[in-house]
Amino acid sequence: MKISAFALDGWQARGESAYTIAQPMPGVTPAGAPLAMDAVNSLYTYASINSMGTEISFPGFPLLAELSQRAEYRHISETLAREMTRKWVILESDGDDDNTDKLERLTALMNQHRLAQKFRMAATHDGLFGRGHIFVEINGQHDDSQFLSAKLPRTSSAIPRGAQVAFRNVEPIWTYPNNYNASNPLAPNFYVPESWYVNGTVVHRSRILTFIGRPLPDILKPAYGFAGMSMSQLAIPYVQNWLRTRQSVSDMLHSFSVMVLKTVMAGVLQGGGADAMVQRAQLFNQARDNRGLMMVDKEAEDLANVSAPISGLDKLQAQSQEQLASVSTQPLVVQTGITPSGLNASSDGEIRIWYDRVLAAQEAVFRDNLEDCLDILQLVEFGEVDPTIKVRFVHLWQLDEAGDAAVQKTLADRDVELVEAGVLSPEEARTRLAKDPGSGYNNIDVSDVPEPPEAAGAPVDDPETNSVERRSEEEGVESKGGASSGV
Repeated sequence: MKISAFALDGWQARGESAYTIAQPMPGVTPAGAPLAMDAVNSLYTYASINSMGTEISFPGFPLLAELSQRAEYRHISETLAREMTRKWVILESDGDDDNTDKLERLTALMNQHRLAQKFRMAATHDGLFGRGHIFVEINGQHDDSQFLSAKLPRTSSAIPRGAQVAFRNVEPIWTYPNNYNASNPLAPNFYVPESWYVNGTVVHRSRILTFIGRPLPDILKPAYGFAGMSMSQLAIPYVQNWLRTRQSVSDMLHSFSVMVLKTVMAGVLQGGGADAMVQRAQLFNQARDNRGLMMVDKEAEDLANVSAPISGLDKLQAQSQEQLASVSTQPLVVQTGITPSGLNASSDGEIRIWYDRVLAAQEAVFRDNLEDCLDILQLVEFGEVDPTIKVRFVHLWQLDEAGDAAVQKTLADRDVELVEAGVLSPEEARTRLAKDPGSGYNNIDVSDVPEPPEAAGAPVDDPETNSVERRSEEEGVESKGGASSGV
């Protein structure tokens, strides 16, 4: 019987679509609330017909929560989140005014509200579930549905000075998108939820900050509950291969050597009782010892050992572990703490590249939400937002003390040359020092320029001293001249 390719393609097309609308946990959305703003499910029919038949689909938050119990999944997300908040940020001002007091107060407020820890947890949720949230609470109104559903402008009228503010992490399993535009791709809110259901309460998106590090195409966003692709879901096949390889290597090491006792088994093979053979095996095992003596029947028995080769198993297991680290683009020494093996092996280059990836992730995932939090803190503390205050993520790659001292020496020599050449003024050089947190002089008063030191041999203003110096100089010239003429 011959099966045509057309019939085979038709049979494959009859399979059920993997793309279905994500179902929220009971209680997250009110009864009768729509699950998607799309008019019909034609979007998923289109996706099913044009898909390649892959088995990739949203596994659901409960399954992703179960995967978080395994170290292989948890380390991937927690390592990136921890590195993104390890050095954290520095607040700077690019204006002409001295904002040192403001910067110190904002830094203290960030530490008081534990923003670094909140952002680390949001990044962890993003890695484990594909989406993270931070709820912004103003004046303790966390259960007023009318208040929460309204937009929270970043103005002094909406967030008055002295208001009580709090930031709280919310796991994505308690949230579900409410309204979003699914008809006009040119609109700014196309496939962007205007609000979220949080256990039945509608919360405007300006009050619940969303973190998505790996956004999905629009056609898949409703199927994932408007979450991104989680690192756990990406790592599933790699972790499964690693677990199977690890267990296989363990089983091989456990039973790589088997003792074989060649004894008389004619009675058993002919249907007789096996009691004598079992007792012989028990006696063999009881007497078996590496330091003991095994005695067998000279005529009817023989003893042999069958061992499987185990050379190369360590390399196979290491390669499987490297594949596990490759999906997260994390160096093996960062994810597992295992240093590379081999002669003159070094991970410095990989660590430098990894630090660059961390900085890129901070800019992509943290930047907008962090600036939003700083605006809120400024309104609460100062009653206004200073546009000159900027946030800078600290790069994880840092010079040691000797390298940093060499850089500061080079910068100081450059400033001296530029000031002496008339390119810069001393005030401009002091401004550079005051704005450089690593200079050691970032707290100086820029306008208080000290007097330059007196040059050696320069005349002083005292007339009496000047006359003495001039007289000594004249005598020295005469003595020199007399000596020359005598020659």
